[in-house]
This record gives sequence, C-alpha cells and structure tokens, in this order.
Amino acid sequence: VLILRENRFYGQIKHRFVFPTLDVLDIASNQFSGELSIDFLQATRLRSLKIGGNKLEGKLSRSLANCKALEVLDLGNNMVHDTFPFWLEKLPSLKVLILRGNRFYGTITKFNTERGFPKLRILDIASNNFSGDLSIEFLQSLKAMMQLTNDDKAKLDYIGENYYQDSVTIFNKGIKLFYEKILTTLTCLDLSNNSFHGRIPEEIQMLRSLKVLNLSYNSFSGEIPVAVQNLKDLESLDLSQNELSGKIPPQLTTLTFLEALNFSYNPLEGSIPQGNQFSTFSNDSYLGNPKLCGQPLSKKCNEDGLPVPPPPGEEEQSWLYAMSTWKIVLIGYGSGLVAGLCIGYTVLNELGNKWVDKFKKHGKRNRRRSR
Repeated sequence: VLILRENRFYGQIKHRFVFPTLDVLDIASNQFSGELSIDFLQATRLRSLKIGGNKLEGKLSRSLANCKALEVLDLGNNMVHDTFPFWLEKLPSLKVLILRGNRFYGTITKFNTERGFPKLRILDIASNNFSGDLSIEFLQSLKAMMQLTNDDKAKLDYIGENYYQDSVTIFNKGIKLFYEKILTTLTCLDLSNNSFHGRIPEEIQMLRSLKVLNLSYNSFSGEIPVAVQNLKDLESLDLSQNELSGKIPPQLTTLTFLEALNFSYNPLEGSIPQGNQFSTFSNDSYLGNPKLCGQPLSKKCNEDGLPVPPPPGEEEQSWLYAMSTWKIVLIGYGSGLVAGLCIGYTVLNELGNKWVDKFKKHGKRNRRRSR
C-alpha cells in the first residue's frame, strides 16, 4: 500500500518504477501534472488506483487494461482529454469508476454488451463533455446495476481488504458526500452536467439496484418515463435542469425509499402526485416549473389538473396594492428628505451666524490693538 494523498507533490511522473506486489496506490489531491501515463507502473496486482485531484492531462493510458485485479479507479478532477474508455470492460473486477470533472467527450455507444461491466456499481462521469443519446447499449453494459440485492439478507461487506478499505466521494441527495467505506450494495449512476440529449429510455428500468440516479444539467427532453417506478431501491433522483415536459407520472409515488427528489427547472406541467414520499418534498424540488400545481406549491389545480388562473381583478388589485405601497414609500422618503433639508438648513444657518459674529468681534479687537 502506497498512500501519498493530500500533499504538495508536484511535477511530471517520468520515471518507470516496478511495484510487482503493490495493491493500493493513492496519490490523489496533489499537483502532479503532464501527460497522463501509468506505463511507469508495472503492478499487475494493483487493486485500487486513485489519482484524482491533480493536473494530469492527455489520454487515458490503455495499459490500465493489464491491471486485471483493479476494483477502484478514481481519476476525477484532472484534465484528461479522451473518449469514454469502453475498453475498461476488460477489467472483470472493476466496481468503482470515477471520471468526474475531466475533458472526456463524444458519445457513449461502443460496447460489447455480452461482456459489459460485470461488477461496476458506482459510475460517475459528471462534468465532462459527453454528448448524444443515452444509448440502450450503454445501459445494457452495466450488468451489476441490474442485479437486485436484498439488503436485509445481504452480508455487510465493504470494498477492500481488511488492512485497507476504499473510500469515495459522490454527490448523493443533492450534496457532496464522503464515504469512508464503500458498501458493496451502494449503486450510483451520475451522468450530470454533460450534453446528453433526447429521451430518457424506458430501459433505465433495467438498472434495478440503483440507489442514486443523477441526470441533471443535460438536455434530456420528452416525458419522464413511467418505467422509473421499477427502480424500487432508488433513494435519490435528480432530473433537474433539463427539457423534460408533460406530467409527473403518479406511479413514482410507489418509490417508498426515495429521500431526495429534484425536478426543478423543466417545463413540466399538471398536478404534482401526492402520497408516500412525495408528501415529504419541499418547493425546492419543483422550482422553475411554472405550469406545475398542487402541494407543496401554493398554486392550486383545477379539475383538469392544471394551475388555477388568478381570479379576475386579482392581478389588477395586486398591481394597485404594489403601486400604493410604492407611493407610501416615496412619500416617506420625500418627507424625510424635506425634513432633513430643513434641519440641515437651520443648523447651517445658526453655525453661519455664529461664525459671522465671531469674525466681527475678532475684527474689532484687531482695530483696537492697531490704535
């Protein structure tokens, strides 16, 4: 195990080192720079590689495919410029892949769906330049996310060995969370802050073990798929800042484990579903949707499930009320200004008179002395 994280190491990694028995390498949160290459690392037994939070650039080294024991790969928050590394499917034990905050680009379509990622449970590719549709082939490659686990009966296991257990930072329930240990049952898919577009495919329901799904800050359009109701283990769902339209499917109220929901800033419309976990969400979950109505929003719905327009004359009354309020404010300011000027004039006048009197007396004294 070699841990050098959160120091001030800097410069390029040029030399070739041989670590035949190295299991864990953590050089995250330093200032290493230059082309990203791990050819220097001849460690076929490497299980965990964390090089995030540096200034590494270039393409992702294909020699990573030789690290057959790799379970955790975290290279988030660098400047890697490459397409999606679909060739990492060759790693049969890969469980955590963090590519967040780099310069990855292009579509994600080239997958050997027969192989896929058999054990990948945490995939974070947020804040890159990925684009195109969310392909069905991509979803089908996430084999481990399709396997439903019974948390009550599942053994409480963590990723890592007894002498070293891996940690990870992900965005969950709208906040940045640091997991000191990673439960093998934690399943997360974060595609946020990219340029994906098109519809969210119904096949998203295949990822039955998902606990965290974040598709925010993209350009997804169309309706929210009803199939999301089949993600029974879902605890956090973020679809904010997209172009999703239509009504919120009432079937989503069956997601009884849902703790965090964000549908804000989409052109959604109609009444907000009620019941179960949906009764716990606040206004923030629906901000920027002017055509939504019903609790927890103050805007009521009519019989057709559309927002009730304001009563006739209410807008005019509110406008008159606002105008009268401004009149009162302006009158108050005007009165205060006049009073202030009057008081100021009086004070200055008194001071001026006293100064003139002093000047006259001083002049008389000087005349007497000169005589």
